[in-house]
Amino acid sequence: MKTTTAADSAARRGVLVWDAPVRVFHWLLVFSFIGAYLSAESESWRWLHVTLGYTVAGLVVLRLLWGLVGTRHARFSSFVRGPAAALRYLATLRRGRHEHHVGHNPAGALAVLALLALALLVCATGWAVLTERGGHAMEEVHEGAANAMLALVGVHVAAVLATSWLHREHLVGAMIHGRKPGRPEDGLQRARTGVAVLLVVAVLGFWGLQWHSAGNGGAAGTGRAAAEHAQDHDDD
Repeated sequence: MKTTTAADSAARRGVLVWDAPVRVFHWLLVFSFIGAYLSAESESWRWLHVTLGYTVAGLVVLRLLWGLVGTRHARFSSFVRGPAAALRYLATLRRGRHEHHVGHNPAGALAVLALLALALLVCATGWAVLTERGGHAMEEVHEGAANAMLALVGVHVAAVLATSWLHREHLVGAMIHGRKPGRPEDGLQRARTGVAVLLVVAVLGFWGLQWHSAGNGGAAGTGRAAAEHAQDHDDD
C-alpha cells in the first residue's frame, strides 16, 4: 500500500521529462525566430535579424546533436515513429481515447522534425540572400520558408493547447519546469543543467560579439546588402 501511495503521489507531482537543454533550446528558438521575423523588414535592425538568424541555425544544429546523444526523451529514437504512428494517434483522438505519451506524441514528433527542417531552410536561404547568392528568387524562397515556419508554429501552438485540454495536462508549463504526469521509472534522473548553462553562455557570448562588431562597423556589409535589397524593392 505504501508503494502504491508513493507512486500515485509521484504521478500527481509529475516526473522530469524535458531536460534543461531541451527547455532552454525551445525558448531560445522561440525568441530568436520571432525576433528575426519581426526585424526582417527593418533596415536599421538588419544586424539583429542576421544575428538571430545565425542563432536559430546554431540552435537547430545543437538540437540535432542533442537528439542523438541527449537524455532519453530528448533523443529522436525515443519519440519519432513515422507518419503511420502519427495517423494512428490522431485516430485515437477522434475516437475519444486520448492516448497519453510521456514525451512527444507521434504527431507532435513529426511537427518537431518539420519545424527543425524549415528552420534550417530559412537559415540556409537567409545566408544565401545575405551573401548575394541566388538573386531575387532566393529572397522569395527565404520569405516563403519563413512564412511557412510561422504558420507551422501557429499550428503547433494550437495543437499544444488542444492536447493540453484533452489530456488535462499543462504542456506549456512542462516546457518551463520540465515535469509531466508519468510513472517514476519514466522520469529522468538528472536535468543536465550544466549543458543548458553552457548553451546560454554560448548564445549570449555570440550576441555580445555581434553587438560589438555592429558598433565597430562590422555590419557595414550587412547594411550595404540591406540597402541594395531595399533598392530592389523600390525598383519593383
